[in-house]
Amino acid sequence: MIPGMPVDPQCRLVLDAIASMGMPEMWEVPVDTLRAMTAKQRAMTPPGPDALVEDRMVPTPHADVPVRIYRPLGEGSIADGLALPALLWFHGGGWVLGSIAESDADCRSLATLAGICVVSVEYRMAPEHVFPAAVDDCYAVTNWVAEHAAALGIDAARLAIGGDSAGGNLAAAVSLMLRDRSGPTLRLVLAVYPVTDLGSMDTASYHQNAEDYFLTRKTMQWFCAQYIPSEADRSDPRASPLRASDMRGLPPALVITAEYDPLRDEGEAYAARLKAAGVPVTHTRYDGAFHGFFSLYGFIDIAKRAHEEAGAALRAALA
Repeated sequence: MIPGMPVDPQCRLVLDAIASMGMPEMWEVPVDTLRAMTAKQRAMTPPGPDALVEDRMVPTPHADVPVRIYRPLGEGSIADGLALPALLWFHGGGWVLGSIAESDADCRSLATLAGICVVSVEYRMAPEHVFPAAVDDCYAVTNWVAEHAAALGIDAARLAIGGDSAGGNLAAAVSLMLRDRSGPTLRLVLAVYPVTDLGSMDTASYHQNAEDYFLTRKTMQWFCAQYIPSEADRSDPRASPLRASDMRGLPPALVITAEYDPLRDEGEAYAARLKAAGVPVTHTRYDGAFHGFFSLYGFIDIAKRAHEEAGAALRAALA
């Protein structure tokens, strides 16, 4: 690693705890077993704030997609007739792992901090469903929420999308699809250490942080192979938003990156491309943090700061 800020002490404790578990490499166990293992680990994290929660199914052209809808306490219910702004949240996990249950605490936190409705999307995952299944689901659910906003108690004029890691990739891709297909207008894209270029995986940060910081280069290569087996598809902007020919006309964005993350450089390149295209963008690198830190706000202070930044950005954009 090129010398920079030392790993945050609280992050170091988490990284050491992960290393002490002696977990197998992801490709060494069946996917179902891997999902059960990661779900069990995530269940050990503190729950998020109390909220009004509803599970439902969204019909789309490809599949019925489960969603979990959060409304913060004290912000009104559908029965009150109060239409809240909304964030559609796409979870991380390399398009292979994760679920609405595992991102529950993050969504509760964002709903409470921003005073908004959060719709968490359980898109179809690889390797059972390869590209473009995940991005098609996220795009379809975003359109469905806009079309059914009144019944959901949501203000269709105040929508945002976001996600972490693979979910950040999906949010960036959906924003391009909505622009190009004249979809609903978005107020903000929240991209937390997003994957933006699956056609490369050869940036400086991929080499500097190839090992020892939770997400490794080999793990990302494995995730990519599960999600997009066809190398030719990896340059498609729906898979690699950084490769879009034109970034003009995209929604404002908040891009969060972590210093000790293989994905750092491509996330920052994405923010730079947006800025160069005249898109209002805020980029914050959390020095000393590693990939995955955002979901550990119940444990580490730097993650709390990132949630507070995200919540404030959403509240301002959706006001």
